[in-house]
Amino acid sequence: MSIHEYGWSDYWNGFWDQWKQSFEEHAGNTQVRPARLIADYGQKVKLITMDGERWGAASGKLRHAIVDPAEMPAVGDWLAITTPDEVSDAVIHAVLPRKSRISRQAAGFETKEQLIATNVDTLFLVNALNHDFNMRRLERYLIMAWNSGVNPVVVLSKSDLCEDVEQRVAEAEGVAPGVPVIVISALQNEGREQLEAFLQPGCTVALTGSSGSGKSTIVNWLSGSEVQLTQDVREEDSRGRHTTTHRQLFPIAKKAVLLDTPGMRELNLWDDSMGVAHTFTDIMETAQQCRFADCKHKGEAGCAVEEAIERGELSESRVNNYRKMQRELEYQARKEADRRRKDSRSSTTPGRRNQRSGWRRDVEW
Repeated sequence: MSIHEYGWSDYWNGFWDQWKQSFEEHAGNTQVRPARLIADYGQKVKLITMDGERWGAASGKLRHAIVDPAEMPAVGDWLAITTPDEVSDAVIHAVLPRKSRISRQAAGFETKEQLIATNVDTLFLVNALNHDFNMRRLERYLIMAWNSGVNPVVVLSKSDLCEDVEQRVAEAEGVAPGVPVIVISALQNEGREQLEAFLQPGCTVALTGSSGSGKSTIVNWLSGSEVQLTQDVREEDSRGRHTTTHRQLFPIAKKAVLLDTPGMRELNLWDDSMGVAHTFTDIMETAQQCRFADCKHKGEAGCAVEEAIERGELSESRVNNYRKMQRELEYQARKEADRRRKDSRSSTTPGRRNQRSGWRRDVEW
């Protein structure tokens, strides 16, 4: 295998030529070659190059220049590397500008981005049709997808465990207007052709969802081999075990690249540009009919949203989730603004070097 089986295309080849010239002019390094980060094992990362797979690590200069951990090389990234010899680890000198980035708010009290994957074209939002079926969680995944700049596809897995598939599909379509909803059963080999329609040559398709939703099973199913470990879910509550422990790319012969990710018990949202507007289009459009422009939809006179709930046109639980996520994102935005103010004061303090500038941040996509 080489870089061509992992998404390298005419587009990336042309982009590399232009980008490399800029890099050489700035850094004076004419020995760099392209590579893609295909797996992250924590202390080690695996790369795919023109000559095949090899281990790699970021150079000291790159680690020193990067302040935000989310800017470090991540699975899906296209990189500029050098290879000292045939057996030593490759040295990562730079990360090419990212086409898309899938992120969430990292666990803990600190406002911090946790990067899940980069340069993804399509994101399969996998939700099992068992006791773990949850539309409020799906809404969160949709917001993450829209914010990331990828095309979401709702995948309802394990249809063989559901007695009312049509009802579940209707619920999913109700919270994901305009988004493809695909019903599959790997056990019964149903829905495969619909998934494969998104596996176009050169494309990267990522899978995300809670533990036990069937992501690793889908990877094995589409690749035709047991490339990922799988485990049964607990029968009493359909909760899955964390089988996948790292992010990894898997090439599908002559087609796309699949990216499997560890299951997420909880998804705390990171940033919001268009995610809420895309996910809650029905509520946003109804809110435009409210009497007051700053209506909070909590008992104000002439609130079109509450009137729509009373008429059964909007789900009260969906509106409540909309309010909850707005509060969450507003709180996060305030914390992030405070952090940036502190960073700004620190970077301008005499005797301290501002490391936030760098040649690669000046290279436009």
